[in-house]
Order: sequence, then structure tokens, then C-alpha cells
Amino acid sequence: MGLMMKTLFALVIVLLLGGCSTLELSRATALPDNNQIKTITVFALDNYTDTPQAGMRASNLIQGALLSRHYRVLNGIDKNIMSLEQQLQIARENGSDYILNGGVSEWRYKTGIDGEPAVSLQCKIIHVDSQKVVWSTTASSNDWGNASIGTTAQSMIESMFEAR
Repeated sequence: MGLMMKTLFALVIVLLLGGCSTLELSRATALPDNNQIKTITVFALDNYTDTPQAGMRASNLIQGALLSRHYRVLNGIDKNIMSLEQQLQIARENGSDYILNGGVSEWRYKTGIDGEPAVSLQCKIIHVDSQKVVWSTTASSNDWGNASIGTTAQSMIESMFEAR
């Protein structure tokens, strides 16, 4: 009886712990294969939050996720470019075939006892010549109060860029 109670207790703990972290993800299209994308310039995501440089922080993590998947990535984060036309012009000048841009809707710790991290991002990859969106995704995630925004965002971004 003791072993069965311990096993049941462990199962309840696992279910409770797993239920406190959430991820909502939507993808309009599949991420193009890294053989299809020769070069992509990643720009800072537009920051719609009260957190300074949230767009740059998210874009930095996105660059890492793309590099780990063997995409050739050029840095547009530090350009502080707002318009799509300016981004496309920079991409043409540096020889990129695609750009990645988007927005950060949430990048904060929730108020309250736990102070849980909460992150929401929207990203899209645009073909430079045709100006068509070839891939887009939106995701929101929150995690335990002892997790950081960086680890929550990185885990969510990894999920966003998983091949499907």
C-alpha cells in the first residue's frame, strides 16, 4: 500500500506541475526548409510592451533558434528600422532573400504572489523580391514564478520554429 500511495502522490505532483506552464501556438504556414532560404535578415520585433528593448531581446533569441537549425542569418536587430520598405531595402543591400520581423505583445512578469513570466510574440518571414509572407506564427506562453522571461521565451521560440 505504501508504494502505491507514493506512486499516486508522485503522479498528482507531476500533473500539477505540468498544468502550471502553458503554451498557445498558431502557425499559418510551415517554416521553409533551410535549403530554400539562402539568407535571412532578422530585424528587431516591434515592441508593443512597456518593457524596454523587448523586441531586440526576442529577436536575439530568434536568431539563435534559426542558427541552431542551420539557417544563414544576418543581423538587422541593431538597425532600428521601422518600415517594411526600409527593412526590404537593407535586405536587398546585404543580399538576403528573406527578412524576419514581427512584434512582441507581452514580455513581463505577472503581478501577484508568484510573479510568473509571460511572453507573446508574432513573427513572419517575408520574401524580399515578392514581398509575400512565406511563413508566420503567433505564440504566447507563461511559466512558473521561479522561471525567467528568457527561458520562457526561448522555450516558446523553439516551439515556434519546430518543423511541422
